[in-house]
Amino acid sequence: MSTPPMNFIERLGREVRRRRQEGGLTVQELADRAGLSRRMLTQIEQGTANPSLVTVDKIARALGVDFATLTGPSGADPLHLSEPVEVWRSPAGSRALLHVASARRGGPELWEWTLQPGDRYQAQPDPRGSEELILVTAGTLILDVEGRSVSLAAGASARLASDRVYGYAAPGDGTVSFVRVVELGRHQA
Repeated sequence: MSTPPMNFIERLGREVRRRRQEGGLTVQELADRAGLSRRMLTQIEQGTANPSLVTVDKIARALGVDFATLTGPSGADPLHLSEPVEVWRSPAGSRALLHVASARRGGPELWEWTLQPGDRYQAQPDPRGSEELILVTAGTLILDVEGRSVSLAAGASARLASDRVYGYAAPGDGTVSFVRVVELGRHQA
């Protein structure tokens, strides 16, 4: 089970509550829109839940924003210097850092990932038309897409249509690091 760091969980909870209240929604209304239980949404708002990236994305869409908008700073400033935010961590110590995201809804997001030997991350489909650009910076990344498994060595890059089930894995003999740029499709599900 992946575990986001506490500061991310607390900040996310405050932002979800703020946006829900600004939108005039009750907890139950937002939970229904996002396809979550009222209890789960309440725990997220209180900063006590351990939401998956998919759950956070569902909440963002239900609020009419994307993941980066919900979890990042305001886009009002023409120059934004960003600090990386650890969004995902596995029990094995693998992690995903969101470095910076476009102020434009659905705009590019810059991520840095590290997977420990033998660890994997299984993703759910992004909105239709979404893509990722991947650059492996160390080790060998195993990329699984629709039953196809491809190994990318350090220095290799790929473009992935991420509007389908896919996964990342590190072979059992080494840590892998990679950078990904994500651009969500304009067709929100």
